[in-house]
Amino acid sequence: MKHLTLIILLITTTLHAQIPANSRQLIIGIAPHKNSSHVTLSLFERPTTSSTWKQQDAPWKGRLGRNGLAWGIGLHPLNGQGPTKKEGDGRSPTGIFKIGSGSSFAFGYAPTIKKLPSLPYKQITKKDLWVEDSKSKLYNQHLTIKKLPKTTWEKKAQMRQGDHAHSLKLFIAHNPGTKTKPATPYAGSSIFFHIWRKGGSKPTAGCTTMHQNKLKHMISKIDPLKNPIYILLTHQDYKKFRATWKLP
Repeated sequence: MKHLTLIILLITTTLHAQIPANSRQLIIGIAPHKNSSHVTLSLFERPTTSSTWKQQDAPWKGRLGRNGLAWGIGLHPLNGQGPTKKEGDGRSPTGIFKIGSGSSFAFGYAPTIKKLPSLPYKQITKKDLWVEDSKSKLYNQHLTIKKLPKTTWEKKAQMRQGDHAHSLKLFIAHNPGTKTKPATPYAGSSIFFHIWRKGGSKPTAGCTTMHQNKLKHMISKIDPLKNPIYILLTHQDYKKFRATWKLP
């Protein structure tokens, strides 16, 4: 009986998950189905005086994880329906997520990028690491070390690998970790918007990718003062949750 009550509670709370009231900017990604690596992305905004979302640009194409989607850890409760995101599963986390966390927002190889003053940007050097080691207390966090990487662990975590696809990226706060609240071990890490590979012909390991020009344009619009949110769902789940989650 207790298990049945818990299942009902989880399903109910998921159905009533909502976009934060102070959010005025959304990136919405819609995948055809849970096993697809393709996504259609759209940017929406709403003024402080209105609850109506307005689409800002024409939709554009992107790519997702090679194995499709799985429920991630974000602003939505988990409902126990379908797979959940795991480290190395090749799936993109689906749900409601903040764009950026703490000081971790945009990263790139260039000294500067086109962006709003409110968006934190960090030029990646060889001393910048992103921790994907589930056993580390720094799991799914950005780390800048004082010396050039020497150990195998440090070299594996380097953000700058000479890889053009990762030369510009924006953090999606799936399972974010902080000094006071570590990320959930083995639940997935290092989820970003970044440049797609081979003209969009290749899927990802779990990130959301797109054409370089689309990424640059999107990042130039992102405003942390508007509490930007990324919502990634299948077409079926979007229809299912649209009314209760108050989606555009």
